[in-house]
Amino acid sequence: MPAADIKPGRLGACQYQANFADAHPPLTHVQALIEADRCYYCYDAPCVNACPTGIDIPSFIGRIAQDNLRGAAKAILEANVFGGMCARVCPTEVLCEQACVRNTNEDKPVEIGMLQRFATDDYFAAPGKPLFTRLAPSGKRVAVVGAGPAGLSCAHRAAMLGHEVTVFEAQPKPGGLNEYGLATYKTTDGFAQKEIDWLLSIGGIQIRHGQKLGEQITLANLSLVYDAVFLGMGLSGVNALGLAGESAGGVDDAVGFIADLRQASDYAAVPVGRRVIVIGGGMTAVDAAVQSRKLGAQEVTIVYRRDQARMPASKHEQEWAKLNGVIIREWSILKALDAPIGHVQGATFAEVKDVAGRLEVTGKQWTVEVDTVLKAIGQTLVLADPTLQTLVLKKGRIKVDPEGRTSLTKVWAGGDCTYGGQDLTVEAVEHGKVAAHSIDRAFGFQRQGKVFDRVRKEVIA
Repeated sequence: MPAADIKPGRLGACQYQANFADAHPPLTHVQALIEADRCYYCYDAPCVNACPTGIDIPSFIGRIAQDNLRGAAKAILEANVFGGMCARVCPTEVLCEQACVRNTNEDKPVEIGMLQRFATDDYFAAPGKPLFTRLAPSGKRVAVVGAGPAGLSCAHRAAMLGHEVTVFEAQPKPGGLNEYGLATYKTTDGFAQKEIDWLLSIGGIQIRHGQKLGEQITLANLSLVYDAVFLGMGLSGVNALGLAGESAGGVDDAVGFIADLRQASDYAAVPVGRRVIVIGGGMTAVDAAVQSRKLGAQEVTIVYRRDQARMPASKHEQEWAKLNGVIIREWSILKALDAPIGHVQGATFAEVKDVAGRLEVTGKQWTVEVDTVLKAIGQTLVLADPTLQTLVLKKGRIKVDPEGRTSLTKVWAGGDCTYGGQDLTVEAVEHGKVAAHSIDRAFGFQRQGKVFDRVRKEVIA
């Protein structure tokens, strides 16, 4: 086999700029007004029920139609404090837009996600007077572990309710997957940090970086010092392939690859293989594969163990991958890695078939030359802190009730680290918001209004 071909600078400077520009440019003002007029403003709108955060979609679209963009942004952000980011990355095609009644008689729903981005982008360009203010100080202190969507959503709502919040974050920047785990072309111009800067402007929230659970901090100590603790640390462990040669050069974690690219100041300096294989079928696999192509990789293949219909990545994301020259190979599992000189040079796959719900090898195998293998086969909860090991888990994640309460007193959790969700940013935001109101009730406050009675939508078995 030829030697590994991994290097930076495969493309010209202008090509990198074009490849990593905004993948889906926003609507113009005229386009937004035309699209807003397509909304029927349904009573008991099904799109609202399909939104994990319960945004009043007819209301914000109606305000766009009236050219009241600040009002539209408020309707969005009061339900989803990460409404700007979710407008960019939320799979609206399988949530609110799939529920749109326009689908009944037409083949095109109202572009809810694009309208949401239009309103929030306009607001963040010039926020002006704050949309939200804090209630009177409660004297209560809340610790939040993890500055991702779930943690910061909880922190923002708890701060609004008058509590003092300290967020403990292991990474040097806040944002979690919004900052480290999304494709660069989905969130350009530093939008993730701009949105977080606005979120923190409400006050009452302090972030301490370099604080890892089980090292600098422990759940036991936080529970002693604070009146409530919210766990939103996500999944930091990476599933292993379980094959010889997995530690060889060129075999990497897709999440780490995406994070390195997001933090790169010069895309031309990021090395990429000429022949890249991505193992997995979710959003991370698509983001890693497409960005490999945009860095200049000539051959990029996503290999998934079942058919495309059962890939976790949405149909929209799958089509996006194909549009960017990514090959998707179904019904295949990785059997062996060939790394004779300490760097992967080949990969052997086996064909599988579904037999009564179980995958069975057919006997057909093939080997391909490869410079890079990226693992996108899921992440795991790391229980480095001994106190975490006392939590009740289900299928490797923290079990919570509909309000986000864990089996430990004073401890709530939400986002990817908990069992029962879809691993979506928008869902993590809702988890944090619901938990903040549950914490507020646990402190003895009885606020009025339907927003205070929200619970997690998924069923916790």
